[in-house]
Amino acid sequence: MEGHDGKSAVTESYAPRPARTDSDHSSGAGSAHGTPEDTAAVTTVEELQATKRGWFAYFKTRDFYIVLALGQVLALCITSTNTFSSLLVEQGTSIPAFQTFFNYVLLNIIYTSVTLYRYGFKRWCRLVLKDGWKYIILSFLDVQGNYFFVLAYRYTTILSAQLINFFAIVIVVIISFIFLRVRYHITQVVGILICIGGVGILIGSDHITGATSSDGISKGNQVKGDLFALVGATCYGISNVVEEFLVSKRPLYEVVGQLGFWGMIWNGAQAGIFDKQQFRTATWNGKVGGYLTGYTMILTLFYSLAPIMFRLSSAAFFNISLLTGNFWGVCIGVKVFHLSIHWMYPIAFVCIIGGLLVYFVGKKVLGEATKPWLGKNQEQGVTGVGTARRRVVRGDTVV
Repeated sequence: MEGHDGKSAVTESYAPRPARTDSDHSSGAGSAHGTPEDTAAVTTVEELQATKRGWFAYFKTRDFYIVLALGQVLALCITSTNTFSSLLVEQGTSIPAFQTFFNYVLLNIIYTSVTLYRYGFKRWCRLVLKDGWKYIILSFLDVQGNYFFVLAYRYTTILSAQLINFFAIVIVVIISFIFLRVRYHITQVVGILICIGGVGILIGSDHITGATSSDGISKGNQVKGDLFALVGATCYGISNVVEEFLVSKRPLYEVVGQLGFWGMIWNGAQAGIFDKQQFRTATWNGKVGGYLTGYTMILTLFYSLAPIMFRLSSAAFFNISLLTGNFWGVCIGVKVFHLSIHWMYPIAFVCIIGGLLVYFVGKKVLGEATKPWLGKNQEQGVTGVGTARRRVVRGDTVV
């Protein structure tokens, strides 16, 4: 990294570098620490994977608990943003594209600033010219995923939208299998199916209680809404895989900064075109300002944590972790919207968590942090927070 070579051992590096030996830790930033952990770091993925054996090896690592907890934090973030969206609609403000615009602005301010500090303006410009097209595609898919799913709820039932949302998981698994050479263990497939079964229980309980009633929705509009949801799920699935690929090879602040930069442009243009009428008729008061602020802050937190999940785990686990958001949504709804919890909801939640556990049965110490497209020792990946490459180089994971 220009002007930061001395810090490359403890920060995210821009370019891939060969695996270090123990002697590498005796110079540069490594000597500043001088701890036994640094000098005893494992130098190959194979050696690290062999430190714990058995079908439950990954359950014996701190990574597993970090990934599990992180997935629930992300699910709560999504639930919270949905709650703020519902509160905005109650106030008479429905501006799906415009309300997400502030999130991209904030991401751009935070992470592009860090990128400029790390790279300098000239290198940042070279990045935009050389690799900007990748981030333009990523941001376009992300913006469209957000827009079409919000749009779908205007025309279809919650039941239909939730069912179609499963298509994002299918897209992630297929694209990862074909293009990224990811091979799924039978326990991972079973875990995904159990999670989907858990959401099926949630949807069933909603159907029993009438929460997913289609009263007032014409058949033509429902078909339109279902198609919008399908487009949104497809965009989400592809963008998740693309982001997992990019954050495994580039610094987190670069990827999120570029996502915010180009997403701000895409989203701003879309809001100006499609939200013009809704913007004029929207209600503007102190509550709306507070809801927009809460929505933006939580969504920015979500976008900041998601790349770490992609590094520690995968786009597939990321998506099935978000399935618990339906349960958390009802929990929040009890307090905010005075909803009641059906007796089937706790069963569904336990079922989904059980599926998340089954997903990692048979996984080794590094779980899904080792990416098949980065080489045997992850030498083509970045040495960043949450990467297997960081474990190989330093012997730790997140720190």
